[in-house]
Amino acid sequence: MRWDAQALSPTRGPASDNSDTEAPGPAPALDALLPLSGLVRSISTPEFSGVTFHEVTAKSVLNKVPSGSNMPFEWTVNPYRGCSHACVYCFARKSHTYLEFDAGRDFDSQVVVKINAAEVLRKELAKPSWERPQVALGTNTDPYQRAEGRYALMPGIIRALADSGTPFSILTKGTLLARDIPLLKHAATQVPVDLGISLAMTNQDLAELIEPGTPSPKARLKLIARLRDAGLGCGVMAMPILPWLTDSDEALDSLFFELTKAGATGVTAGALYLKPGTREWYMKWLAAEHPELVGKYRRLYGQGSYASKEYRIWLSGRISHFKAKYGFTGTSGFSHRNARPAASSGEPAVGASSALPGQQTLF
Repeated sequence: MRWDAQALSPTRGPASDNSDTEAPGPAPALDALLPLSGLVRSISTPEFSGVTFHEVTAKSVLNKVPSGSNMPFEWTVNPYRGCSHACVYCFARKSHTYLEFDAGRDFDSQVVVKINAAEVLRKELAKPSWERPQVALGTNTDPYQRAEGRYALMPGIIRALADSGTPFSILTKGTLLARDIPLLKHAATQVPVDLGISLAMTNQDLAELIEPGTPSPKARLKLIARLRDAGLGCGVMAMPILPWLTDSDEALDSLFFELTKAGATGVTAGALYLKPGTREWYMKWLAAEHPELVGKYRRLYGQGSYASKEYRIWLSGRISHFKAKYGFTGTSGFSHRNARPAASSGEPAVGASSALPGQQTLF
């Protein structure tokens, strides 16, 4: 979909030298690549150095998942497009090319914000045709990326879903979610809520290189503990595990040990998924940071998106070993599956869920 399908209100305000709140003039040069007729305004501020926000008013925010998809949900909401978390391995990078941005630097720095997301969602959920299936958030880009601190779209989205009786799930790396813990606790008394934290490594130095815009692993572990202390379930999406970087016994042992300490209700883990768009960006990073691994990755992945079957079987065995070691056997992690009414009671189901088929990532 292009900007014309995403936006209304084609207005731009005068330049502003020092204000976050007044409509500024043109954003950096990359902004000129877009058909600006549907854009409300573009903003670049010192607080978010290197990032341009493109504010749009959306016609619709409920997205129907194609019927042929193997995703465990039918509907999604993505209040942001692009993500300042800048994870080199992010599987959603290619989606930014649909907006006539590139899948590399633009994905990290050109963030589309649906500023009216909550209002539009509430209207869509009020339609008589809406049957209240589960809605998943965090399936494309992170709803609690840094922009959420400025725009605060999620409280309105959470209220709209809960008030309409619609179950929902959230996957995030963003510690901004802690702001909404009281709201999420209240929502969980109204509808099933499933919460997941994305965390696949404890090596802080590596995290700063490969997911430079995210909160640290330590901060995310604290968030898991806060959610559990608040009485909310919290599964973990430990994906992607990176061949030769985070798949050693030492790295996996550290990860599962820390997740146990934090109180995670379960862990879903799997290998790096290199789909087109992601593959090119990741391999460029790998060549710069770990050139000795480039040949190994090419042999491991060949021309496809998945690591070899032999590697995936090996990794699955190591993951099973550490799940057993740290008490996760018989539990499940996070995959957006659990935001559904409990079968045996009318109580909301809040917590972990079963794993996705194969090695496909959600975030």
